[in-house]
Amino acid sequence: MQWTVAHSWLALALILGLLELTSGALVLLALAFAAAGAGVVAYLGFGFTIQAIVLALLAGVLIPIVIRLIRPHFSPKGVRYGTTGSGAEVGQYFFTTRRDFDQAISVKINGDLYRARFEDESDPEENIRVVLLRFEGTVAVVKPAVK
Repeated sequence: MQWTVAHSWLALALILGLLELTSGALVLLALAFAAAGAGVVAYLGFGFTIQAIVLALLAGVLIPIVIRLIRPHFSPKGVRYGTTGSGAEVGQYFFTTRRDFDQAISVKINGDLYRARFEDESDPEENIRVVLLRFEGTVAVVKPAVK
């Protein structure tokens, strides 16, 4: 068997598919399918320019599909990753905690710690219930929750 360009595309697709096992983001899997599509086009005898165009088109279509439609099914129920700071958590209740590395008072939102402060620029106390008002950069502006 002679090694062809189609074999190279399929080998690239296999490598990308295997690398996907280490990332879990599913983007490399979409690129693997795009490379496999370019391999099919190479097998059909089209030139490298057409192969590259097919690769780009398939990647341009498959990556957004994977990110928007497939990847959310792999996230825990009720957790909206990638929405922090967009206003999705405004009005929700959180408890303040102290960060280990700098002892700053923070709130944990979607698994990440954000420095917390009240609207009047003062720092909240540890272990109190607060309501998220908005983000200012990476600082969560909060107010004390009404009991």
